[in-house]
Amino acid sequence: MVKSLKRDMDMVRDLLLKIEQGKTVFQILDPASAEALGIEPEEPMTGEEADKLALHLDLLADAGFITVRRMSGGYWQISGINWSGHDFIDSVRDPKIWHATKEAATKAGGFSVELLTELAKGLLKTQLEKFTGVKIDL
Repeated sequence: MVKSLKRDMDMVRDLLLKIEQGKTVFQILDPASAEALGIEPEEPMTGEEADKLALHLDLLADAGFITVRRMSGGYWQISGINWSGHDFIDSVRDPKIWHATKEAATKAGGFSVELLTELAKGLLKTQLEKFTGVKIDL
C-alpha cells in the first residue's frame, strides 16, 4: 500500500453510504494484480485508485465503522456497518450538514473523525431546534 495516500473524508462518507445502501463486496485490483491473477477486474482502476480504496476500507475497519474480510481475487467483503459507523453516517448524511461540517473543520485547520462527528451532530441539533422549536440538551 502506498504510504503517501491521505485520508479522504469525502471517500469515507461515500463508502459508508454505498455500504449502507447494500454494497457488500468491493473488488480491488490494479492492472498488474489482475494480470498476475488472470482476472478481468469488474471495475478497472489504476494502481493508485486501488491503493486508495484499500486504504479507506482498512481505515473504516480500523475505526470500528465496518467489519470487512479480504477474500481471494481482490475481493473485500463487508459484513456490516458497526454502531460507530452508523453514528457517523447518520450525522453527516445530509449534504448540507456535510458541507458545513467540512467547511468548519477546514477553517479550524484540522480535525479528527470524532471532532467531525461531534461538529455534524451540533449542526444537526441546531437544525432540529430550528425545525421543531424545542431546545435539545445533549
